[in-house]
Amino acid sequence: MGETNQPDWSSALRRARDYAPFLARALDRQPELASLLEAGDSEAALAWARSQAGNPDTEVALRRERLALATTVAIADLAGAFPLARVVHELTAFADRALDRAIRTAITERTDEDSAAGFIALALGKQGAGELNYSSDIDPIFFYDRDRLPRRASDDPGEAAQRYARRVVALLSANTDEGYALRVDLRLRPASEISPLAVPVGAALTHYQGQALAWERAAFTRARAAAGDIAAGENFLAQIRPFVWRSQLDFGAIEEIRALTQRIRHSHEGPPVPGPHFDVKRGRGGIREIEFYAQTHQLVHGGRDLSLRVRGTRHALDALAAAGWISTNNAAVLGEGYDRLRKIEHRLQMVNDRQTHSLPEGEALDQVARLDGLADGATLVTELTALTARTGRIYEELIGAPESAPVAQSGISDLAHELAALGFEESETLAERVESWRDGRHAAIRSPQAVAAWDRLQPALLKAMATSDDPMRAITRWERILESVPSAITTFRLLAARPHLIDRLVAALTLAPVLADELARKPDLLDTLLDKHALDLPGTIPEIAARMRGAAVREDYEALLDAIRVITGEIRFALGIQLIEGLADPLAIARALSRTAEAALALAAEATIAEFAAKHGGVPDSELVVLGLGRLGGGALTHASDLDIVYLFTGDFAAQSDGPRPLGATIYYNRLASRVSAALSVPTAQGALYEVDTRLRPQGNQGPLAVSCEAFGKYQREAAWTWEHMALARARVLFGSTRARTELGKVLSEVLRAPRDKTALREAVLGMRAEMALHKHPGGPVDAKLLRGGLVDLEFLVHYLQLRGETADGGPLGETIPHALDPDLAVALEGLAAAGLLPADLAEPHSLMSRMLVAGRLLAPDGREPPPGGARALARACGQDSYAALLQAFGAARQRVAEVWKQILGTDILESEQETET
Repeated sequence: MGETNQPDWSSALRRARDYAPFLARALDRQPELASLLEAGDSEAALAWARSQAGNPDTEVALRRERLALATTVAIADLAGAFPLARVVHELTAFADRALDRAIRTAITERTDEDSAAGFIALALGKQGAGELNYSSDIDPIFFYDRDRLPRRASDDPGEAAQRYARRVVALLSANTDEGYALRVDLRLRPASEISPLAVPVGAALTHYQGQALAWERAAFTRARAAAGDIAAGENFLAQIRPFVWRSQLDFGAIEEIRALTQRIRHSHEGPPVPGPHFDVKRGRGGIREIEFYAQTHQLVHGGRDLSLRVRGTRHALDALAAAGWISTNNAAVLGEGYDRLRKIEHRLQMVNDRQTHSLPEGEALDQVARLDGLADGATLVTELTALTARTGRIYEELIGAPESAPVAQSGISDLAHELAALGFEESETLAERVESWRDGRHAAIRSPQAVAAWDRLQPALLKAMATSDDPMRAITRWERILESVPSAITTFRLLAARPHLIDRLVAALTLAPVLADELARKPDLLDTLLDKHALDLPGTIPEIAARMRGAAVREDYEALLDAIRVITGEIRFALGIQLIEGLADPLAIARALSRTAEAALALAAEATIAEFAAKHGGVPDSELVVLGLGRLGGGALTHASDLDIVYLFTGDFAAQSDGPRPLGATIYYNRLASRVSAALSVPTAQGALYEVDTRLRPQGNQGPLAVSCEAFGKYQREAAWTWEHMALARARVLFGSTRARTELGKVLSEVLRAPRDKTALREAVLGMRAEMALHKHPGGPVDAKLLRGGLVDLEFLVHYLQLRGETADGGPLGETIPHALDPDLAVALEGLAAAGLLPADLAEPHSLMSRMLVAGRLLAPDGREPPPGGARALARACGQDSYAALLQAFGAARQRVAEVWKQILGTDILESEQETET
C-alpha cells in the first residue's frame, strides 16, 4: 500500500485484525498499546513498547518489548505513518539493544560483573545494514579477546566465551511462554562448519587476512559493531578493512565475484516468476539480487571510491549512481523495486510472525494482498510480475558474459562435450560451473591431492547425477556440500573405489530434500554413506543414550548437548538412507526415530535438572515428569515430526526448593521445563535438534508451561475439551520415576475411562474432523494423513471408540481389553478388534498408510506426486511393486476406512471430501 500524507489508522487496524492472525492476537494481548494505536499516537506507542524492557528478567523483558515493538511498527507501517526506512530502523535498533542486553546478562550470570569487555558482536546481513525485516533472524559474529574477557578465575577464556555465546542464543531465540525475542543464525562466522560459536580475535584476523572467500567480502560490506564491546568491534573492522575494500582488484577476483552472483540464480529452485510459492527474496529480480547488484559494484569500485562504503542497499544504490558507476535509471528502478519488495516481505511475515518470503496459495494470497490494501492476490501477482521483470533484467546485465579477454577453455570444452553426451542441458554453462569447483575456491578441492582425487571421482559422479530424477538439483546440492566441507579427500577416494556408494549419495541429494539439506549443513554425515554398520537400525533407548553420552568430548553440560545433537543427526540421517534405499521397513524406522528422540529427551532432561539444581537445589518429594503425546507418545515419529510434550511435576505445588537460590515449586518447574525445551531445541555449535511443541498442555499457550500432576488431573476431569481427551489417548510418560509414572498413569486411566455422553461425543468428533478438513487440505495424491479415509480419519475412529469406553457387548473397554487404550495405534487397533468394535482387517490399511506417511516425509514431503525415482522408492518402501500399485492400494485402504467410518459414525467422508474440493 502506498504511503499517504494522512495515516489511516482505522484501516490499518481493521486489516491487521482481519488478515493477520498474529497481529490480531498481539493487539488483544496488549489493550493499552492497542488504544494508543487506535488514537494514532505512534510515538507514544513506541515509548510504551520500549518501556516493556524494564522487566528485570531479561528473557521476559526482551520478548515483551519485541512483541510490543512488532505490533507498533506493523500497524504504523500499514497505516502509512512509518516509511520503510523508519520501520527497519526501529527493528534494527531493537535487535542491537536486545543483543547487547543478552551479552551482558550472559556474562553477569556467570561472573556478577556487568561488563562486555572483550566480547564483540558484529552485525552482518540486514542488521548490519540497519534494515532488519519484520520477522528476520539476525546474523551476528561473536569474537572474543582472551586477555580482556570477564570470566571466573577457574574458567578457560575459550570455554567461557562459548558458554556466553550459547547463553546469548538461548536468551534471544528460545521459545518460552512469552514467545521469542530474535532468531539467531551464527553461520556467517569464519569456517562455521568447524569453528566454535565465538571465535578468538587473533584467529579471525588470520582468516580474513589470508583465507576468506569472495562471499565473505560481500557480507562485510554491511558489517557493523552492534553490541558487546563496541570499541573493540570497530577496531577489528578497521583492521580487516583492506580485506573488504581492496585498492586494486585483479581480474580473477572480479570473475570470482561475478561467479558468486551467478550462483544465486543456479542455487534457487523456486518458481521463476511471481505466483504461488514465488520467493520475493531469492526469486528472479527479488530482494537478494538487488542487494547483490549493489554489493558487487561496491566491492569492485569501493577500494578507491570511499563514497561507496555505505551499508544500506538504498544508500549503496544512490551512492553508486551519484558517483557515476551505475545509471540513475537503474538506481531508481532497483531502489523503488527494493522498497516495494521489502514491504511485501513484511506483509508476508506479519500474518503469522514467520520468517517466510514466499507467496502463499489461494485465499492466503488474497489475505496478504488485502493486508497490503490491494483488492486480491491476482493484483499483487500482476504488480510483482512487472516489478521483478524490471529488476531482473538489470541484474542480468551484471551476471552476463565477462567483458574481458577470453580465458583458455580447453578443459571446459571437453567437459562440455561430456556433459552434453550425458544429457545435461546448457552443457557449456554447466561445464564452466563444474570446472570452477577446482579453482581453489572450495577448501575441499584446493590441495593437489584433493584435485587429483576429485578428478578421479568426477566422471562417475556426474554420470550418476545425469541419470537421477533431477540432475541439476543434484549438481546444486553437491555444490553446497563442497562449499561447506573443509576436507573431502578420503571421501572422494572411497566413493571412486565403491561406485555403489555414489548411487547412494545421489539418491540422498535428489530423492530426499531433508537429507540433502542435512548433508549441506553437516558434511561429516558423508561418513555415514561409507560406514556399513551405520546403516543398521539403532539399538534400545539405553544403548542410544550410552552412545550419546560417550560422544561427549568433555564431561560438562554443553558438551553433552552437542553430543546428543551429533548422534541424533547421525542416526536420523542413517535411517533416512535406509528408508530411501528400502533397507528397512518404514514402521521400524518410525520406532527407531522415536527411541532416538526418547534417549535424547532423557539425557537432556537429566543433565538440565542437574545443572538447574546446582543453582536452585531440588524440591523435596517432587520431580519433573515429561509426558509425550502425538506420534512421540505413540512411538512412531517421522523425520518431520515435532516433539509433542507436556511438562508436569509431582508433589506439593506450594513447596520450595532447597538450593542457594530457592524458588517456589511452580516457578521452579516452569523455569526448569523451559530449560529442558531449550536443551532440546536451541541450536548449539552442532546445530539444532528438535522442534518442541507444548501447546497440548492444559489451556494451551495461555497456560503455564508446567503444572502439578494434581492440577493436570483436575483440569482433565473438569475443564478439558474432547479433543484434549483424544490427545491423551496417545499419551505416554517418557521421563520420570516409577512412582511418578504410576501416579500419572492412574490419572490418565481415570480420564480415558470416565463415562461420557455418547451422543455429545459423536457430535464433537464429527465437528472437529469437519473443522480440520475445512482448514487443513491434503497436499496431493499421496498425502496419507489428510486425505479423507487417511490416517487422521482412522485415528479419529480409534479415539472415538476409546473414549466411548464400551466393548461390543457393553462391557468396560479399559478393564476388559486394556491394550485397546494403548498409545501405539497399531496395538490399539488390535485391542479394538478384539473388543468387537473394529474389523481386524483395518490393521492392513493402517500399516500401509503409516508406511506412506513415514516414507513420504522424505520422498514426497508435500504429499504431491514425487518424481519417477522418488515414486519408485516410495512404492518400494510401502511394499508395492510400482507407484501405480501403491496408488491403487492406497485408494483401497482409504475406501475401507471410509466404509468403517460410515458404519460407526454414519457419515460418508469420501463424499464430503468431493464436496469440499468442488
